[in-house]
Amino acid sequence: MNSAAPPLPPVASGARPPLPAAAPTRIARAWPRPAPMLVAALAVVAALGLAVHIGWLSATAWLGAFATLAALALFDLWRLRVAPTPEVARALPEAWPIGVEREVELRIEHYGRAQRVTVHDLHPGDWDAHRDPGDGEMPRSLTLGRDSVSVLRYRLKPEVRGNFTFAGTQLRLASPLRLWRQSRIVGAPQDVRVFPNFAPLAGFALFSAEQASRLVGAHIKRRRGEGTDFHQMREYRVGDSLRQIDWKATARARKLISREYQDEKNQQLLMVVDTGRRMLAHEGGLSHFDRALDATLVVSYIALKRGDAVGLFTAGGEQRWVQPQRGMGAIDTLLRASYDLQPVPVATDYLSAATELALRQRRRALVMLVTNLRDEDIEDVLGAVRLLQRRHLVVVASLRERDLDEALDQPVADVRSAVRAAAAARYIAQRAAAHDLLRNHRVSVLDVTCEQLPAALVEQYLTIKRSGLL
Repeated sequence: MNSAAPPLPPVASGARPPLPAAAPTRIARAWPRPAPMLVAALAVVAALGLAVHIGWLSATAWLGAFATLAALALFDLWRLRVAPTPEVARALPEAWPIGVEREVELRIEHYGRAQRVTVHDLHPGDWDAHRDPGDGEMPRSLTLGRDSVSVLRYRLKPEVRGNFTFAGTQLRLASPLRLWRQSRIVGAPQDVRVFPNFAPLAGFALFSAEQASRLVGAHIKRRRGEGTDFHQMREYRVGDSLRQIDWKATARARKLISREYQDEKNQQLLMVVDTGRRMLAHEGGLSHFDRALDATLVVSYIALKRGDAVGLFTAGGEQRWVQPQRGMGAIDTLLRASYDLQPVPVATDYLSAATELALRQRRRALVMLVTNLRDEDIEDVLGAVRLLQRRHLVVVASLRERDLDEALDQPVADVRSAVRAAAAARYIAQRAAAHDLLRNHRVSVLDVTCEQLPAALVEQYLTIKRSGLL
């Protein structure tokens, strides 16, 4: 989804500080190097020297050819050194969603004689670069006309969140006689932030919370008139329960009057995301942690739109805490607080995280823990859940690798495939036993793949809201 990203306001209290301003424009020149044409010319002069040695050519003619080439090379080198450096300006978004391809534009202004140049933008090396249709591939060679302005475009797709820098633009200038070439790095370094994919959030902006929930894929059976907060009095409709009928109002109006309720607002949702080794697995080019972060933002957006307060807590690797906040501006706080988080290969101490969370979050909240639960983690997770259940309502979303389902669907044709299928079945059975143990302690467990996670979280959130459990 390539919707425009929602604007990011100035950093709120508790969020990470802004990146420093871009450095002033600079020009870094490398030593000129011989071009292939000069190397070929030197090879020809060397061949003429061999002809002099054999006696086919006089030494005077050879010296003349060498002196001519040397003079031309020195003159061409001087012309290259005094040639003006084109100016390059780069246009790109400061905030970039992970996994979304965006366009980068280079505007090259050249003042002086026509100049042959090869352009290569120094973007972060691990980003996936694509040429723009109609343009050549990068690096791209072109001739800059006298006093001209050229525009190059290409597309980039970041695969990792965090802070990144475009170091500048590398220009490789050719001398007028094509005997030398020189690399010059121009332009000011530019810093960019790669955020979780906020493009879906922009697509939700024109829809209500109910419509956005359905766009995610959540399927909730609508129960008209039920809720926990009184909303209004209205005429009785077919399907209303007897509990909704207000008999005093019915007697006064001499017709059936029902009370209509709405879901309670100003409740609190706390998203707890595992940043430990369980979230390092990759699917579809993104890690489980990236998928969990995207899903967290989706359910947070819908909860904020319904009037609830949303907070964030991460445990396992680096710990981050965002106190629950109301209002749509809170989504920007969540983005800024989490965009540079990365999972690390350490074991998550769920009990310690629950203790820390219990101290920070005193008010009752819906706590949604997103992790990849294994059977060896169950004792620690169960202890953490029991601690949180003293005050909060807990939901555990356990990510399941899609490869497990695919392994079970593959036909068993030999011993290797049989062993693979048996191992996958045993692993899934152990996960199911761990999930059942949590369910026996009144914990809602979602066993879902990365693709199913956003809809499952939203559906569970809405179900809990409508049931009045929170």
